[in-house]
Amino acid sequence: MARTSCSAWLLAAIAFGPLAAQATPCANSVDELRALLGDPAFPLAWEETSMGDARPLLVTLDERAGGLFVSFVKSGEGLWAEGMATLCRKGGQAEVRFKNGLLRIGPAAGWLLRQALEGGAAIALQPASARELQIGTVGWSGRFVPGNRSIGLRAP
Repeated sequence: MARTSCSAWLLAAIAFGPLAAQATPCANSVDELRALLGDPAFPLAWEETSMGDARPLLVTLDERAGGLFVSFVKSGEGLWAEGMATLCRKGGQAEVRFKNGLLRIGPAAGWLLRQALEGGAAIALQPASARELQIGTVGWSGRFVPGNRSIGLRAP
């Protein structure tokens, strides 16, 4: 019996070992992000369209200090969160993972969002249609369209 279990484990390790050894594809720069997503023109600013308070959240992706920088700012309220991040593919979506110690949570972040981010929750980005993203984390999600990073208005 022990031999059978050991043999089964060994066969599984041989069969699935290469899959486990493959690293999750991730991006740490704008160029890497666009390559990872397969879209050389992937917008770097996104504006929320599903908010119920007429104050859209603006999400921007940027490059700072040689790395990917992600910012979430609520119109009329201020910073939700920002920091150095890595964007990784996970199935049919991408995840923003803030680097340890490099996340700043702003005063506009509500209690639930603050708890989720401080606990290390990833923020998922999933295509909702041709030019629309569903962005969310524990306790919050919204739909976004490409936006203008400087004034927070939708791009023409």
